[in-house]
Amino acid sequence: MMHRQATTSRSANDGRAPSHYGIVYLSWHGTDSAASKPEPSFIAGWQSYIERRLHEDPLGAEVKDRRWVVDDLYLSIPIKGTVEPEEWFQEIRGLQLTLEAGYLAEVPTAITANWTLHAGISPPYDMETLGDNEHWYRAAKQAVIEGQARDSVERSMRRRALQRILHDGLLYPVYQPIYKMGGDIFGFEALSRCEDDRWFAGPLALFSFAEREGAVYSLDRLAREKAISGSSGLGAHQKMFINISANIMHDPHFTPGQTLSLLHQQGLTPRQIVFEVTERSSIEDFETAKKVLSHYRSQGYQIAIDDAGAGYSSLQSIVELQPDYIKVDRSLISQIHRDEIKEHILETFLTFARKMGIQVIAEGIELPEELSKLQAMGVDYGQGYLLGRPARGIIGG
Repeated sequence: MMHRQATTSRSANDGRAPSHYGIVYLSWHGTDSAASKPEPSFIAGWQSYIERRLHEDPLGAEVKDRRWVVDDLYLSIPIKGTVEPEEWFQEIRGLQLTLEAGYLAEVPTAITANWTLHAGISPPYDMETLGDNEHWYRAAKQAVIEGQARDSVERSMRRRALQRILHDGLLYPVYQPIYKMGGDIFGFEALSRCEDDRWFAGPLALFSFAEREGAVYSLDRLAREKAISGSSGLGAHQKMFINISANIMHDPHFTPGQTLSLLHQQGLTPRQIVFEVTERSSIEDFETAKKVLSHYRSQGYQIAIDDAGAGYSSLQSIVELQPDYIKVDRSLISQIHRDEIKEHILETFLTFARKMGIQVIAEGIELPEELSKLQAMGVDYGQGYLLGRPARGIIGG
C-alpha cells in the first residue's frame, strides 16, 4: 500500500466526492553537492515505477491529476472532509517514504547512494479552482517551494500545528515554586506547556520554531495571557515570574496596558510580576531594551535576567539592563558542591549582584548537597525539582 489503509476505507465509506485537493510535488535531490541531476536511467526507472504503483494501488484511482515536468512529478490528491490537515500531511510523509524505499530497493545501490526523495505540499484547493491552469501553476509553485528541504512535510505539519495553537489558544501554564533560602515560597515561575505535543518535543522546540516562522511575538503574548489567567492562587506578597524573549522588545503589541488589564481581572498588581528576559537569545539593541523595560518599571513591574551564565553576554546584560533579579542557569548549579570552578563563577555573580543591589536566584536545584552549598554561599532564592516541580495550578500561594 502506498498510504494507510484507514484512508482508503474512509474514502469508501464517505460516498462523497472530496471537495478539496492538494498538489503533492515529488522530486529527487542529490545529497552530494556535486550531483546536479540523476542519471537518465534512474529517472526512466522512477517514472516507470510510479506509473506501475499508481496503477496497482488504490491511491491511483483517487489521484485526480498527475503531471510530469521533466523528472518532477505533481499529483493532485484529495483531502477528505473527515481528515485533519495534520493527518493528511502525515499520510503524504508516509507516501514519500514508501515511494522512496520502494524504488531504491529496485535499483543498484551505486546509482541511489546520493539521492533522496523530497516532497512538497500545496495549500488545499477546491477542484474547480485547480482546474484552472493559472491556479494549478500557483499551487504547484508553492508545493515546489515547500519541497526544497528534505523535512519540508514535517515543517508543514509543524507550521499548521503552530497556527492551531495560536488560533485556538492551545497552551496551558504550569507553575514552579521559587523559595527564599531557608524560608517560604517567594513566588512562582510560569512555564508554558502545549495541549498537543505530537509536533514539538517541548516548549523550547515550540518557541524556537515560532521564532523561525516569525510568530514568536504572537506565541509570547498567548503564553503571557495564559500565565496570568491561571494565577488566581498567587499570594498577595508573592511574585510571578513570566518568561519573555529578548527579541520581544520589538513587538509593537508588547505594551503595559494589555498586561495590566489581564492582571486586574485576576486581582493582581504589576508589583507582583517579574519579567524574565532570557539569556539564550542575545540582546542586540540594548538601548531599545532599556527604553522598553524602563517603561515597564515605571508601571511597577520588575525585571530578571534568566539563564545567566548560559549565554554569551551575561555580565553585559546585567550591567546594561540592571535587573532586580539574576537567575543563575542550572549548568552552573549542577554539582556545584563538587566543582570549584562553578563555585568561583557563582561567587563572581554574587559579588557583582550585591554591589548592584540585585538578588540572586539559583535554578535547577536537584540535590540536597547543592542546596546546602548555595545556602552557605549566600544565594537569596532557590528553584528546582528538589524544592518543587511545576504544577498545573499555583500550590502554596
